[in-house]
Order: sequence, then C-alpha cells, then structure tokens
Amino acid sequence: MEKRVTPFQNKVYGACREIPAGRVSTYAELARRVGCASPRAVGQALKCNPFAPEVPCHRVVASSRELGGFSGKSSGAEVARKKALLLEEGVGFEDTGKIKPDFVWKFSLAKCDSSA
Repeated sequence: MEKRVTPFQNKVYGACREIPAGRVSTYAELARRVGCASPRAVGQALKCNPFAPEVPCHRVVASSRELGGFSGKSSGAEVARKKALLLEEGVGFEDTGKIKPDFVWKFSLAKCDSSA
C-alpha cells in the first residue's frame, strides 16, 4: 500500500529526519524550519506520520520542553511510549518531567531537504 502525504507533510517529515538521536526539537522550531507560522499544523502533520520510526516524530516536543502529544494523544500510554523512546536514545529529563535544556537541538540555517 502506497503511503500518500501532502507536500506540507513531506516537508515536515524531511525536516524531522534531521533531528539526531538523543536530541529533541520543538514544534515551533520545526515549523520555522519548514517556513510555517503554525506549530499546531506541524503537530497535525506529525500525528499522521506513516513513516515512523524512520521519521522520528517522537523527537518533537512542546516549546516548554514538555513532551506534548504522541500518536494523536496528549496523555496516557502513547505519551509514556514517547518518553520511553527518548530515554532509550539518551535524552535527559528534569525531575519535573521536562526535557533538560542541553538536549534541545536547533536546526541550522541550511536549506531543508523535503524528501521523506
């Protein structure tokens, strides 16, 4: 079965693949990377990600460094799975549950590869 995505989703997935293992970026940072003013639109694209884990949407978190959603859910087993995936990659968490600032990754100014 062919996986069909919109050009916007393809752009988001391409940029998301740039986030290295052991690091996270934010929905807002990813939105800036793809030239979008809406972090929510990026979240919606990631919610529909048919390419996981090759497109590592678990590495995208809220600007507050809280986990945000995962697999279309904002709490429960899905978000616990997101945290487990990040822990497996070595991402550090504060006692409050937020990602430690040293693990937040910023995109370079280089042009985004939009292929997923």
